[in-house]
Amino acid sequence: MMTDSVELTGNDFTEDKYARLRLITWWDQERLRDATIMVVGAGAIGNELIKDISLLGVGNILIVDMDVIENSNLTRSVLFRAKDVGRPKAEVAAERAMEMNPDIKAKALSLNVINDIGLGVFRRVNLVLGGLDNREARLAINQACYKVNKPWVDGSIEILNGFARVFTPPDGACYECTMTETDWKLINKRKSCALLTHEQMVEGKIPTTPTSSAIIAGIQVQEMLKLLHSDRGLPTLAGKCYVFNGITHDSYIAEYQRKPDCMSHDTYSNINEMPWSVHSFTLGEIVNAVKADMGEEAVVDFDRDFASVAVCSCGECKELFTPVHRLRAESVICPNCGIAMNFELFHSLDGAEVFLDKTVGEIGVPPLHILSGRVGTTSKYYEFSADEPEIFSDFSGGGQHQ
Repeated sequence: MMTDSVELTGNDFTEDKYARLRLITWWDQERLRDATIMVVGAGAIGNELIKDISLLGVGNILIVDMDVIENSNLTRSVLFRAKDVGRPKAEVAAERAMEMNPDIKAKALSLNVINDIGLGVFRRVNLVLGGLDNREARLAINQACYKVNKPWVDGSIEILNGFARVFTPPDGACYECTMTETDWKLINKRKSCALLTHEQMVEGKIPTTPTSSAIIAGIQVQEMLKLLHSDRGLPTLAGKCYVFNGITHDSYIAEYQRKPDCMSHDTYSNINEMPWSVHSFTLGEIVNAVKADMGEEAVVDFDRDFASVAVCSCGECKELFTPVHRLRAESVICPNCGIAMNFELFHSLDGAEVFLDKTVGEIGVPPLHILSGRVGTTSKYYEFSADEPEIFSDFSGGGQHQ
């Protein structure tokens, strides 16, 4: 059971470590203690986010980052040390967070947020803090948060400049609403080059400083606090952007317009928590269960494309069964001809497929994910709720969801 620590002062009396925070009239420390926050990105901004929310006593922190610590991280990341080079960023950040404040629980998920974090994980957190330098990852977070109706706070920095912005589903503008034609060209370039190596994908890194990351992360965490105390009537940056110019120290607020035809505004309703696990339930069992619930004409829809097999003109064929985003060049090179093979895609199942004996996890669906059953334009949503302990068993009270 998590308790607030006490400290012995020079005057020989004990004081709740959060006493100065409790002096804030609208502050609810127990609300922070019981909160679950997901931090995506454990780089320069992510370090500052994790530091701040750990000091504030946020009880449960999920840290998502798939990269390892490099020497260049050491000048911009308060949680990392030289001895940590080569270790996963998320793992080290979680360790340091709990060293900083033993009252909290921090868990590392050294995964790719685009493919590896189930929608049920997003559903069980209070909100998401983003510290990313990747448009595609931001778009994935945005779509996930809107599907399960969770707010998220985005931060970005470049040299001495930065911005912080807040998105609160289902109202107002979302991240996709803010995207320009240039943003889409860059994302589509990455998607059309899905077979890039990881090294190629992380080229073009942005110059940053620990000063600008501290400023932007501080704004993000303050917005988090206001969102967690939403019943206090505090103004937030919902649908807006705080822009900071570190050269002149000018700053201003920009307001975004909601696009009514934006594809990211899809929100799942009436999510059914099922006793299913992606590790044990086969595709065939899922199809049968959905048909039993919705009727024989029902199909199962996924929220992503999967590659099933690769086929070469020489007749060579090999199984892939992975999300398209994970494909790399070497995966589809024909071992006989040495040329790129064509691969087949699917994003739904009707029960006639020949690979229904595979488990849902074997094709790359992450634990605690949500899929849909569809008949015509009517959809129902099913969560792999048996996977919850895999993510949240270490946390006080488990995940929070609606």
